[in-house]
Amino acid sequence: MSNYIVLDLEWNQAARKEDEIRDMIFEILQIGAVKLNDSFETVDTFDSYVRPRVYRIMNPMTQKLLHMDMKALKRERPFPYVMSDFLDWCGKDPVFCTWGTNDLAQLQSNMDYYGMKPLSQGPLPYIDVQKLFSIGCEDGKSRRSLEYAVGFLEMEPDETFHRALGDAVYTARIFSAITGNEKDSFDHAKYPANELLKFVSYDTYRLPRNKEEEIRVKFPTYSKYISRPFKTKHAAMRDMDVVMVNCSICGARAKRVVKWFSPSGGKYYLAVSRCKLHGYLKAKNRMKKCRDERVYVVKTVKPIGTEEVDQIRARYENAMLSQRR
Repeated sequence: MSNYIVLDLEWNQAARKEDEIRDMIFEILQIGAVKLNDSFETVDTFDSYVRPRVYRIMNPMTQKLLHMDMKALKRERPFPYVMSDFLDWCGKDPVFCTWGTNDLAQLQSNMDYYGMKPLSQGPLPYIDVQKLFSIGCEDGKSRRSLEYAVGFLEMEPDETFHRALGDAVYTARIFSAITGNEKDSFDHAKYPANELLKFVSYDTYRLPRNKEEEIRVKFPTYSKYISRPFKTKHAAMRDMDVVMVNCSICGARAKRVVKWFSPSGGKYYLAVSRCKLHGYLKAKNRMKKCRDERVYVVKTVKPIGTEEVDQIRARYENAMLSQRR
């Protein structure tokens, strides 16, 4: 039985850039969460403010958005106590769910700052409800605001936005709707719940430490690979696991049609390969910076048609011309 923990955080940052602490860029001020059962029904909630210890002055933008009283927060408990209670409340093997990609990284950053036991030793699987909303309701690429999704699903806006528990409640309702609990909310026939839940995300605050821990996962429409760290992007692009392309459908080794190239100054690399059974595949290697200035690779592979192959081939030829000039 799963505990789906729908989490939202509010945080503060340095009022001035020169006062920023690298190991704690964002300091959590509030943790709000909703616990859902296997039927995506709410069974409990968690809501707690946190006493700030790093940034004692509210950033003006944070103040404008959250309207929190720093004096009142000083009466709350420090982060380690709140976090310990939160983890106890989550229970064993929680499945974290968030709106977007930021919350779990900031949560782990705050835990590290206080020397707490990490949530995981490598990439942490979680459910990005914002991504699932896009896949289930729109084009799969757009990333909408929480307010937009609430309006799209015609939900009653009876909670305050930009409060941790309120945003967690909205996120939980959306998650419940798109996974089929609220069946009249919208037509989700494009992806039934059991298919939609396959689109798991991975928080990469902690990376694979070696080849054995690297992430390789197939989704209904594409596959993903998350590498261990490399000293440079050029070292990464010399690694066989990074440059090899396997079919995202059958897993077979695909034959290269367009060589790896970067149309973006090294931010990402593209290639086209061909599977004998399933046709053309676009591979994209995104270069991501680690916290220690090394790089890691997030590779995605998906089927494409001949028109997109021609477009990528034209981009390759333009990139080669630019290099020769």
